[in-house]
Amino acid sequence: MTDWRMYLVTSGNDRRTVEVAAAAARGGAGVVQVRHKQGGDRELLALVTAVAAAVERANPDTRVVVDDATDVAWAARRAGAAVHGVHLGQDDLPVEAARQILGPDALVGLTTGTLELVQRAQQQAGVVDYLGAGPFRPTPTKDSGRAPLGVEGYRPLVQASRIPVLAIGDVTPADVEALAGTGIAGVCMVRHVMQAADPEALVRGVLAGYERGRLAAQT
Repeated sequence: MTDWRMYLVTSGNDRRTVEVAAAAARGGAGVVQVRHKQGGDRELLALVTAVAAAVERANPDTRVVVDDATDVAWAARRAGAAVHGVHLGQDDLPVEAARQILGPDALVGLTTGTLELVQRAQQQAGVVDYLGAGPFRPTPTKDSGRAPLGVEGYRPLVQASRIPVLAIGDVTPADVEALAGTGIAGVCMVRHVMQAADPEALVRGVLAGYERGRLAAQT
């Protein structure tokens, strides 16, 4: 079963990207998404393969997915890399097509962020494994055009979804406890992990915060 609580989205394509992904896996990150929008397919495939090998050595339970590129995920899996699926945006390949290409055991994620998108995604509940929902707050790296959700914006999304909902969009470690109380399945982080002096310790702290928030919501 996939642990959604701490989901790393990588940035960059150098050796540090690979090292941080492995450190996050050692710290307990359940999923590492490899994102590199600036390079071509061959460059992305090389990065995905390197990250997958490092993550598998660090923590075989951590799942590795590829941002947007179903074909790269397929090629990596076919070559024997420990790559488990793909994360798709609203303008990428339809989730049904990605599922057909990658097979029934693959992870397929979908970006949402409004109640309408989450409700629409329920029609694909047998195809999509999780929903990324955001932005939590405005981010300096990506403008989705959707209004920031804030903590309270996640409650109606979670209530409307049979599919696990993950918060994304400049989520910081300090936000995790409050977000966990909304019923989300986990948080996605980019900069705060990629730029951390000790990514492994940061991930452990995020998981502890998530559990505090989850338990507080149950009492």
